[in-house]
Amino acid sequence: MSFPQFAFNNIRRNGRAYIAFFLSSVFMVMIFFAYAMFTYHPYVKELPIGATTATGMQVASVIVYVFAFFFVMYSISAFLKSRNKEFGILTILGAEPGQIRKLVVLENMLIGCLSIIAGIGGGMLLSKLFLMLTTRFIGMDDLPFYFPIKAILITVGAFLLLFFCISLFTLVFIGNKRALELLTGTSKPKKEPKASWFFSLLGLALLTAGFVALRSELNGGTILIAAVTGIAGTYFFYSQLSVLAIRLLKRNRKRVWHGTRLLWISEMSYKIKDNARMLFMVTVVIAIASMSAVVILSLDQENRQEFRDNHFPIRYNVYSASEEPNMAPVNEVLDAAGLHYQEAYLEYFRISTDDSGISVMALSDFNRFNTIQNKPTYTLAAHTGIFVDSRNLEKPNHQERFRAYAKGDQLTLEMNSGPISFDIKYTDNEPEFDGLLYTSALVIVSDEEFKALAGQLDKDAVSGKYLYNIPSWGGSVPDRQSSEAMVSGQLEGMDTIIRNNSIDKDFSGFFTTRYGDFERFRQGTALFTFLGIFIGLIFSISSASFLYFRLHTDLEADGKMVHSLSKMGLSFQEMKTSSTIQIAVLFFFPILISIVETLVVVKPFLTEFGITNYTVPVLTVFGAFLLAQTFYFFVIRSRYISSLRKMMV
Repeated sequence: MSFPQFAFNNIRRNGRAYIAFFLSSVFMVMIFFAYAMFTYHPYVKELPIGATTATGMQVASVIVYVFAFFFVMYSISAFLKSRNKEFGILTILGAEPGQIRKLVVLENMLIGCLSIIAGIGGGMLLSKLFLMLTTRFIGMDDLPFYFPIKAILITVGAFLLLFFCISLFTLVFIGNKRALELLTGTSKPKKEPKASWFFSLLGLALLTAGFVALRSELNGGTILIAAVTGIAGTYFFYSQLSVLAIRLLKRNRKRVWHGTRLLWISEMSYKIKDNARMLFMVTVVIAIASMSAVVILSLDQENRQEFRDNHFPIRYNVYSASEEPNMAPVNEVLDAAGLHYQEAYLEYFRISTDDSGISVMALSDFNRFNTIQNKPTYTLAAHTGIFVDSRNLEKPNHQERFRAYAKGDQLTLEMNSGPISFDIKYTDNEPEFDGLLYTSALVIVSDEEFKALAGQLDKDAVSGKYLYNIPSWGGSVPDRQSSEAMVSGQLEGMDTIIRNNSIDKDFSGFFTTRYGDFERFRQGTALFTFLGIFIGLIFSISSASFLYFRLHTDLEADGKMVHSLSKMGLSFQEMKTSSTIQIAVLFFFPILISIVETLVVVKPFLTEFGITNYTVPVLTVFGAFLLAQTFYFFVIRSRYISSLRKMMV
C-alpha cells in the first residue's frame, strides 16, 4: 500500500469525524465559487447596478475566504488533537516525525481537493438557479448562463493555497512528542478547571465598558472601543467568568447534589473551560451575522413604512424659481396612463424665529394640501398664524428640536426689515411635512403677508414643491409590474423636459417618485441582504461543525467515563438526560449570549437612523438561527448519544 493510499484509507475509516468538516468546506467553496461566477459574468457591468453588485460579491468572497481560513485551521487542529493515540502507535511502529507530517499534509490536501471538486461541481449545477435568484432578489435583469472558466481557476487556486498553507501551519500542533506522551495524551486525567477572580472581573469590566461606549455619542472612536472591549470581554466571559460561576454554583450542595444534576454540572465546568475558544468564536460569528441582518432588515422595514406614509407618489422640488414650473409633460404621462390625480404647488422659505429655525408657508397652499388630504381648511386675519408641528414624535431625535408654540402664543420672525410677530390662532400636526419639506415646524400666514415676507428675501431663498396625489395607487408597496412602477419609470429623467417647457429655464430642481426612492433603497439593502443570507448560512453551518468537532474529540474520554459510571449503576436514561443538557448548553448558550450582545449593539445604531421599532427583524433573525441550531442539535445529539450508548455496560 502506497503512502497516498494509506492517507486515503485514513480519511475513509474516519469518515464520521471528517464528514461535517468536509460538507462545511464544500459549502464554503460553493458559495465562494457562486460569488466569483457572478462577479466575472461578462454582462454584469452592463446592468444599471451591476458594477456595485459585482463589488459587493467580491467583498463577500473575501469575507467567506477569511472565515474559511480560520474554520479550516481550527477544524484541522481539533482533528490532530483527537488523533494523538494514532500518531503514537505509528511512532512505535517506526514512523518518523517527517512521515507523520507528510501523512497530515496528504490527508488535508486530499480533503481539500475533494471539497474543491464537490463545491465547484455543486456550484455549476446550481449556477443558473443562483444567477436567477440573485437578479430577481436584487431587481436586475436576468443573466444568461456562461461557462465560468475564470471563476473556476480563481476558486481552485484560492482554496488549494488555503488548504496547503494551513496544512503546513498546523504541523506545529504535532511537534516532536514522544510515543508515550502521544499514547496517553487524550487519556490523562484532567485537572479541575480553575478561574481567576482578576480575569473574571476584568471580563465583566470590559463588557461594561463596551456597553457604556455604545450609550455615549457614536463615532469612530466609541465604536472601536465597543468592538474591542466587547470581543475581549466575551472571551474572558467564557474562559473565566462562566467557569467561576459554575464553581460557585457547585458549592451549593443542596441544589447541585441531586440526581444527575451533579454529573452534568461537574462536566459542564470542564467542557466550558476546554471549549472556551470554540464557544467564543461561535458567539462572535453568530453575533456579527445577527447584527448585520437585524440592521439591514430594520432599514428595509423603515423604507417600507416611509413608502406607506408618503401620500404623494410624485414630487418635483424647485429651488429659486421666479415662475411656477410647467408640469404639462408630467400631466401628459399621467393622462396617457388613465390615472386620476390631484396636484398642489407649495411655496415656502426658512427663517429664524426668536427660538429656532422655522418654515413659512402661505395659507392657500396649506389649505390646498389639506383638501387633498381630506383635512379641514382655515381662515386667518392679519398678523395671525397657524403653528404646524411636523415632527415625527416616534423618532427620539425629533423630540426636542424647537419650541412647540401653543394657541395664544406669539411667534416672532427675524426678517431683514426687523422682527415681525404673529399671534398663533390655531395649532396643527402634520408629520408628512418632515419628509416633504425637511422641516420640523411651519408657521402658516395669509397669502398677502407671505408675499410681503418673501419679497424681503433673495430669490434663492424661496423654494417650491409640486405634489401629486394618485388615489388609485394607494399606500401598499407595489411589485415591479404595477402601474406605479411603470409610470415612475417613464418619469425618470423628467427634470430637463420640465425645465425646457417652463418660462424660467434657469431654475434648479429635481424630480423624485415614491416608487423610485423606495426601489433604489431596496436594491441597495437587497444586495446586502442577499449576501448576508449566504454568509449567515456559512456561519450557522460552521458553528454547528465547530461543536460537532469538539464533541467528537471528547467522545473517547466521555465514553470511558460513561462506561465506568454504567458499572456503578448509571442507566441509559440518566446518561441521555445528562448528555442532552450538556449538548444543549454548548449549542444554545452561545445563541443566548449573541442575542444579548446583538440587542445591546443594534439599539444605539438604529436609534441614530431614527428607527425605534425593530422587534420584527430581531424575531426574524434569531428565529432563523434558533431553528437552524435546533435542527443541528437534534441531529448531533442523536449521533453522540448513540455512540455513548455503545460504550455502556
